[in-house]
Amino acid sequence: MLFFKRKKTSMEKEIFEQNKIVQDILDAYIWDNKNINIEIPENINRVIIVASGSSYHCARFAADLFGSIAHIEASAVYSSEFLLKTKIADAQDLLYIFITQSGETTDTNKALEIAKSAGVKTLCITNKENSTIWNSADYKIACHAGIEQSIAATKSLTSQLLCSTILVLKFAQNKNIEVSDIIRDLNDIPSVIIQAYGLQSKIKQVAKFLSKYKNIVITADGISYALAKEASLKIKETSYINTSSYILGEFMHGHVAILNNHREALVYVSNDALTNIVMKNLTKIKNDYNPAICVIGNRTNQVKTAYNIDIDCQKPLIKTFGLLVVIQMLSLEIALRLRRNVDKPHGLNKVVK
Repeated sequence: MLFFKRKKTSMEKEIFEQNKIVQDILDAYIWDNKNINIEIPENINRVIIVASGSSYHCARFAADLFGSIAHIEASAVYSSEFLLKTKIADAQDLLYIFITQSGETTDTNKALEIAKSAGVKTLCITNKENSTIWNSADYKIACHAGIEQSIAATKSLTSQLLCSTILVLKFAQNKNIEVSDIIRDLNDIPSVIIQAYGLQSKIKQVAKFLSKYKNIVITADGISYALAKEASLKIKETSYINTSSYILGEFMHGHVAILNNHREALVYVSNDALTNIVMKNLTKIKNDYNPAICVIGNRTNQVKTAYNIDIDCQKPLIKTFGLLVVIQMLSLEIALRLRRNVDKPHGLNKVVK
């Protein structure tokens, strides 16, 4: 019998470039494990982050970090929703951040134009220098991810998350908040990503299992909700499976009723230890509806699960990057089992005009 090694897609190649890209970003922006080489505006007390698609999930993640680490009020808004506003906030201590992989996302660029016309400070995070948004923003951060061939965002999103994290740490430093331990911890991200690569065989098993479902519910809590939203989008756009994402606590308020039809799998994603409230909710879901449950980011014997995928890392912020790679690999493997073209999903384009 002949065995043929599958041809690697661009999506797969780009997933496996990420440990090196992360190191390149760290080398570019952090010197001597303490000095952050990013230019930012002074006297900022509020941040609004504008983005679309996967970049919006980065915005959600970054908004939480601004609050928890830099003690700066922050919120995330979809670019398309921003364009519907008849008036925007325009205080002098406000910074608008725009995140876009290509730098040419039309609604994000239009949002930047509106912010500029209001006279507020702007900053962009993009993978393409000299793009429209790069040339328009007051401050700018390059993601250093290289050209991304696959339509599905993988390495571009990981680089955005890391650049956003470093940006938050820079703001914290400027406010004399002690973050030296966090900055040093960032050096562990490449090895955590490599650890995620080592889970490929188990990820394939989970993908085989989940590919049989027509509907998948993905839940999380807190900052991990950004991961749940990304998992939902990534599976949806590469496999065409109907996925939905919820904060687990909110899912219990009515949405949980969709599990009555017994055709859903539930995935819970968390970069931190499972709390008593989480375990109570998962136990209630199991007892009342008995769906197939997969937990990504933790091991638990308290609830009967179909699969657990975990990464050995005790630092939630660092673990996030490994879990993001797990989610990307899971999406890839589900799509390949369903014989989808992961690099060019039908009807989708890299840059939305």
